[in-house]
This record gives sequence, structure tokens and C-alpha cells, in this order.
Amino acid sequence: MVRDTETPWSAAEFQEALRALEPRYWDRHPFHERLHDGRLDKEELRLWAANRWYYQRSLPQKDAAIIANCPLPEVRRQWLPRIVYHDGADGFSGGAEKWLRLAEAVGLGRAEVVSERLVLPGVRFAVDAYLDFARRRPWLEAAASGLTELFSPDLLAYRLGRMRQHYPWIAEEGFAYFTARIDVVQAEGRSLLDLVVRHATTGAQQQACVAALAFKCEVLRAVLDALDYHTGAGRNG
Repeated sequence: MVRDTETPWSAAEFQEALRALEPRYWDRHPFHERLHDGRLDKEELRLWAANRWYYQRSLPQKDAAIIANCPLPEVRRQWLPRIVYHDGADGFSGGAEKWLRLAEAVGLGRAEVVSERLVLPGVRFAVDAYLDFARRRPWLEAAASGLTELFSPDLLAYRLGRMRQHYPWIAEEGFAYFTARIDVVQAEGRSLLDLVVRHATTGAQQQACVAALAFKCEVLRAVLDALDYHTGAGRNG
């Protein structure tokens, strides 16, 4: 859907343009297909968990950057719980902590993960670029980049079922990140979509938001490209 930047889309057209990016989400990436089909060995699962940690631990920093760039107190108040969700109100219950439990469940030491020594250069580059985007771009664009939440509820439920099936050696407590995230991501996605549609009132803002979501999809796929290269795809190439 292409239109000159001076003419805004209707709310329905804007939402359609955002949702049209779903095929670029990382759910169909070859690495995820191998993960979901049970074709990762334990070392590959550990590399995935350690590298995904680098992304997870960057999310509250991304959210803090959005708040720092946003002049609207009502938006800052709405956004603050996202930081608490990842960091945890007490340091023991947040999303980042739950991801560390998954890393431990697949056989990694917590200190090893937090040291980030297993983070691949391609993953580090992609995640750092996303964090830099949130810090430098207008808050509305950075917020819109998070609309990948619209595409993730089905993926999370599917992944949880497939991992329970194919990796039964992972203790159930290791899946706490997924079980907790499934409960909230759909509502977060709807709330974020409403916010973006409400504040993106010009054609230029709307198209910038679509571009931001496309960029986020590319960041996520770049993370998996690096993992794919260093695991099965790279060894077979």
C-alpha cells in the first residue's frame, strides 16, 4: 500500500498496512522451523537461549529509551509497566529472569549467560542496532517497532507445545517465560496498536511507523540468520 506522505491513511488502512508485514516476521525462519521440529541438539538449544538472552535483556532499555524520548506523560505512564514486566518489580519475577531460568533448564550456567560470551557478533550487531533505533528515532516510531506483538501470540503457543513435545528433558519450570508471555502479549499488542493509530495522525508518521515495524522484523530475522549460520545451516553449507 503506497501513498504520498502528505495524505494520511484511514485508521483501517493504517492497520492493514501494519498487519501486511506479518509474512516478514520471524515465525517462518528456517532456524525456528528446526527448533519447532525438534531438530536442534542440546548445544544448539543452548546457543539459541544464550543469544536470545541478549535480546531479552535489551528490551527494558529499549522501553526506557521510548519513555525518555516521549513528551507525553500519559504515554509514559502507559509504557512504564513494560519495563517492570521485563526487569521485574522485585528482581525475581520479570521476563528477563524467566528467560534465565529457561537457559538454566537447557543446561547453561546463569553466570555464563549473563557474561554474554556466547553472544554471536551478528546477534550483537542486530540487537544493538535495534536499541540504537529506539534511542535515536521519535518515540512513536520506536513504539511502533514493537507491533511485532501483533504477530506473536500464535507463535508462542505453538512453540511451547512443540518444545514440550520434542525436548521433554527440559524441566517445565524452564517454560515459565512462554506461559507468562502468552497470557499478556495479545492484550499488549492490541493496546499498542490503539496507541500507535491514535498518535500517528499524518501520512508521514504513519509510513514511518510501518517502516519501523519492517525494521524490527528485519532485526529479528537477522538474529536468527546468525544462529542459523553458526548451527545447522552453516555446518551443512
